[in-house]
Amino acid sequence: MPLSLLLLAALASLIIALGVGSAQISPAQIWDVALGHIGQGGGDALARTMVMELRLPRALSAFAVGGLLAVAGALMQVLLRNPLADPYVLGLSGGASIGALAAMLGGLGGLAISGSAFGGALFSTFLVFGLAHGSGSWTPSRLLLTGVVVAAGWGAVITLMLALSPAERLPGMLYWLMGDLSYARTPWPPLLLLLATCVVLIPLGRSLNVLARGPQQAAALGVAVRPLEWCIYVAASLLTAAAVTTAGSIGFVGLVVPHMLRLLLGNDQRLILPACALAGGTLLVLADTLARTMIAPEQLPVGVITALLGVPTFLFLLYRSR
Repeated sequence: MPLSLLLLAALASLIIALGVGSAQISPAQIWDVALGHIGQGGGDALARTMVMELRLPRALSAFAVGGLLAVAGALMQVLLRNPLADPYVLGLSGGASIGALAAMLGGLGGLAISGSAFGGALFSTFLVFGLAHGSGSWTPSRLLLTGVVVAAGWGAVITLMLALSPAERLPGMLYWLMGDLSYARTPWPPLLLLLATCVVLIPLGRSLNVLARGPQQAAALGVAVRPLEWCIYVAASLLTAAAVTTAGSIGFVGLVVPHMLRLLLGNDQRLILPACALAGGTLLVLADTLARTMIAPEQLPVGVITALLGVPTFLFLLYRSR
């Protein structure tokens, strides 16, 4: 039942994203366009162009990126047993951004940018966990502090890269770093990755539930802790890299969505992970719709909207976990 409601909310958010903009398109027009696309109707040519070529790819890309970040956040929170864990806060997004920017400045494109972003996110993950572990075991608070420091360090490296970049590339790079879906025109790769990740991880839901209680309890109950942790490392890095490659660095989706869903649905990862995919996608679709209509015809970076939502939530969670 909760997943059915979230699915309806996701469909409603997509309809809102398709209809709202500089030119309003009614649900009836959207329906006509959909029928025309499958060869059973017509629809206005302008509405068809706006929906199928402009708004639909952007809305689907926003849904995919939001779902990827929310699922990555849920996985990191299981691994750390800390509701403050998030790819943005822990520096994964910063590492992926550096990898993607380095590939862009090197004149590479396509899969090379995605691969560089994945490498940067994975390196950042190992760096944070390695520094937090030190010569003893890490604690959630030490890991969170290490992640914040590493994220700040990545921010400094990004600033240096921008300072050394050609002036004509700076505006686009800056806007992309703040989270931008204006040029997201190929939503299918991140959507397929989101679907494949949920299909793979849902059968592991019971093991994730046990791991959330602690590695010692998980090992005592027969869970292969180390392979499962490696699976989480790689999956979270891959999801973050795909999101950053598609839309730049967007923060706090992976923090807000899993936490709110756990308050509503409990801690069963078999339910939380698909719910995160739907709710995270819905949140980012609505945030992107707000970003492109708030001061229309100008557009805000969608990362600004998610930060306005995420920063108060982060401070509230930090206050509660004193």
